[in-house]
Amino acid sequence: MGQEIGLPYKIHSHNDYKQKVPFWTAYSCGLNSIEIDVILKNDTLFVAHDEVDITSFNTIENLYLDPIQKTFQLTPQSYQQIQLLIDIKTEAIATLKTLINTLKLYPDITNSEHISFIVSGNQPKPESYNNYPSFIKFDYQNLKPLSEEALNKVGLISLPFSKFSNWNGKGRLTKEDHKKVSEIINKAHSFNKPFRFWGCPDSKTAWKAFAELGVDYINTDMPYTASTYIHSLSDRIHRNTFYSTVYKPTFHSIKKNQGVKNIILMIGDGYGLSQISAAALSNHGELTLTQLKSIGLLKTQAADDFTTDSAAAGTAIATGEKTYNRSIGMNINRVPIENMTELLNKKNYNTGFITTDVITGATPSAFYAHQLDRDMTKEIASDLIKSNISLFMGGGASSYSDIFVNSNFTILNSLNEIASSKKKKVGYFLSEKGVPSINSGRDHILAEATKTGLEYFSNQNKPFFLMIEAAQIDSFGHRNDISGIVTEAIDFDKAITEAIKYADTHKNTLVIITADHETSGLSIPQGNLESNKVEGDFSTYDHTGVMVPIFAYGPKSEVFTGVYENNEVFHKIKDVLNIK
Repeated sequence: MGQEIGLPYKIHSHNDYKQKVPFWTAYSCGLNSIEIDVILKNDTLFVAHDEVDITSFNTIENLYLDPIQKTFQLTPQSYQQIQLLIDIKTEAIATLKTLINTLKLYPDITNSEHISFIVSGNQPKPESYNNYPSFIKFDYQNLKPLSEEALNKVGLISLPFSKFSNWNGKGRLTKEDHKKVSEIINKAHSFNKPFRFWGCPDSKTAWKAFAELGVDYINTDMPYTASTYIHSLSDRIHRNTFYSTVYKPTFHSIKKNQGVKNIILMIGDGYGLSQISAAALSNHGELTLTQLKSIGLLKTQAADDFTTDSAAAGTAIATGEKTYNRSIGMNINRVPIENMTELLNKKNYNTGFITTDVITGATPSAFYAHQLDRDMTKEIASDLIKSNISLFMGGGASSYSDIFVNSNFTILNSLNEIASSKKKKVGYFLSEKGVPSINSGRDHILAEATKTGLEYFSNQNKPFFLMIEAAQIDSFGHRNDISGIVTEAIDFDKAITEAIKYADTHKNTLVIITADHETSGLSIPQGNLESNKVEGDFSTYDHTGVMVPIFAYGPKSEVFTGVYENNEVFHKIKDVLNIK
């Protein structure tokens, strides 16, 4: 009878009449069970826990039966299943008699297949259950065997949670309590009836635990919060099947105090600490990235806003100046600023970028373009043609391939051609339109493009600067899609592995891995290391202002430790390259 993760969950609105808007809150949130305490006084069924709480308006008709009748009229074809758990607080027989007489005045409700009535609290003995109408069933609060006749009138089994555990809903059930609670649920299910705990913890952690344990109706005093959390739970749990083979770096270049010749700058768009954690925990607990030792934190605020966008963040990293959101290579006064590729071109460097975005995406654009707004894609593409970039790889062939016909770029048809190409300016489109995600079948092209791009630069016999962007961690963050975030982050780690391997064989290469910002306010409340499973929870669909990690590997990697502003990355790169 229990619910499996991935299936809809049933939620019980405990003491529903205490909500600011009884019935309607639970109904609008899609809850399946509503608890109504009733007191019989002067032949009227008042909804209250104690007689002192009675008010003249709060009758079962006014708070529940009339609203239900109204919803029948409003939505006759799409009425949701609702169980009314009527908790009798006064003498059982007389109160039940009045309840039945009251319900008979609402034949549309009592005859509906969508509504069920379960009597709880004070109730007759089980042997007399069968004396009551077919629309009345009972909440059996025991696990003693029943006759078949009595069992047929049981609609629900409810037990007090505190009888089996004193868990408060924080942390986890102890192993012993988990076993005890599981056994009770299984025993209740042996009656082949749905089951509910009352007097139980009421928190996200508890709701998830009860769902996984197989509790059929999850008890809550927070209908909206519980509904939002529980009904999105299956979409927020990622069971990983996509892995990055972890590479163990040698750290030889650090030990030998090698000088820096080449720079590989890797940017995970929206790649905050929680995204890294989710990927590592889903990847047998570690990544190639998590093997690195030189780690810092970047402050990501834009010049004009607490929360940056990718354009301002990319520009800060690429130029060394913080700027306004949406700016591509322009300072706060809307004046072009020299970027890293332009600076290094003067020093006889080859430069390039690889992205899983289109080639005019905000992050790569910041390294070659100067435009007032990130949406000026035609102008940005024109800047790419005029730029000193030696290599690009990204999406958008159908939109941009024609502009390279009369340019100095040679557009190649395969990754294999790039590695062996002797051309000074080459490009390759990863896709016709936007680059597909890993979950949509992209495969390992980012890692392959990284390896190929590094081979291309090695064959040029010049120092180089290569920016590599994993763009779609951010895209899935905006959708609050934990599966997409994890798979894109693990795919990024495959590319990181290629870069770290290259640095181990080319010991004058420095690899820097960071993010432009964090997206979604991701947290990881629960998971399972053995099954590579994580649960993601989100605070926003947008970027956040939290600091993002920066990792470095290779000679001078220690320069990138500490806490500093994102625009300082540009200046630190200049320092390790001895550029004044």
